[in-house]
Amino acid sequence: MATKRILLMYITEISGHHSATLAIEQALKLISPQVKVLNINAFHYTHPISEKIVNHLYLNVVQKTPKIWDYLYDNPHVARRLERMKKVLHRFNLSKLKRLFSDFKPQVVACTQAFPCGMVADYKKEFNSSLPLVAVLTDYIPHTYWIYDTVNYYICPSEEVAKRLNQKGVAQEKIKPFGIPFDPKFNLPLDKEKIKLNLGLDLNSKVILIMGGGHGLGPIKTILKYLEKLKKDFTIMVVAGSNHKLYKSLKEKIKKYKKKLLIFGFVDNIHELMAISDILITKPGGITVSEALAKKIPLVIIHPLPGQEVNNANYLVEKKAALKVDKVEEIGLVIDELLSQPEQLKNLAEAAERISKPNASFEIAKLLLDLCALRDV
Repeated sequence: MATKRILLMYITEISGHHSATLAIEQALKLISPQVKVLNINAFHYTHPISEKIVNHLYLNVVQKTPKIWDYLYDNPHVARRLERMKKVLHRFNLSKLKRLFSDFKPQVVACTQAFPCGMVADYKKEFNSSLPLVAVLTDYIPHTYWIYDTVNYYICPSEEVAKRLNQKGVAQEKIKPFGIPFDPKFNLPLDKEKIKLNLGLDLNSKVILIMGGGHGLGPIKTILKYLEKLKKDFTIMVVAGSNHKLYKSLKEKIKKYKKKLLIFGFVDNIHELMAISDILITKPGGITVSEALAKKIPLVIIHPLPGQEVNNANYLVEKKAALKVDKVEEIGLVIDELLSQPEQLKNLAEAAERISKPNASFEIAKLLLDLCALRDV
């Protein structure tokens, strides 16, 4: 039997898109250890210089002028204007894609971001290719830039997103509401007492985890200021991600905080930190959300990025799996009320469990392996 070969494509190293491809790769290798997987940053592969500029611009826009991103995101008028530019860009990338496919010879391609998905979709059309293409959505909104006739399957986070894809013209049989892929280790049972002891924490202390995605975005210092004012006793853990400035600043001032405070940079044990947390305060990136739902953590959302994260937040609030705080100065009041009302924490955790899709990575991996098998026939 020929070795199965699967190409995974994302953009941006520190991103949910990359975390998603890594999660799928982990699941693939657990199911089929012999599978050959190429996990590639499509933007870096096609435009290595432009990638750095675009990533820098994106972070600046979402942090300093979020209304601009809100206007651009899933705007049909913008999409129409960009259509010609997109086609030129895709045509420019055809030769690079052809070389990649010729060298690696994938039996299926899965993309966790719309840019590489569009490139491969147009490649298929240009060369009349039957190569299976799977689009893996990592947010609770199926924006226009995902929609291509030559995509074979759409993996989406929920049944609601599946309906919206169908309304956008995607055939029902192409849609699989498996969920958002996350690292399988988040499903493993953990010894919470051992983790707490290793971190030097009181076993009976409530723990609040604060995250700002891989880039450590959001008003984390301000959140800490308001939590510090609360009389209740609890531990705070902050994950600064790749935000070295935030990490250094908090480390320098750590002795000034009255609460027990643990500061982390970019870590690979988020599953352990989530496991011992009673509340997670975060911006709602798709991967963070899927991980937290699997861990059944009560979510408090603050300052979601416009576009995808606002939609993620709306979905979670609608499903009663999260509370959304619009003004950062209200965060202390919200947390104080939650810690005083165990029943509300329980309700949030139960709602999270209801909408979680813990097997997403494995279901996606099985689909990709099945598509490979069909190519072998």
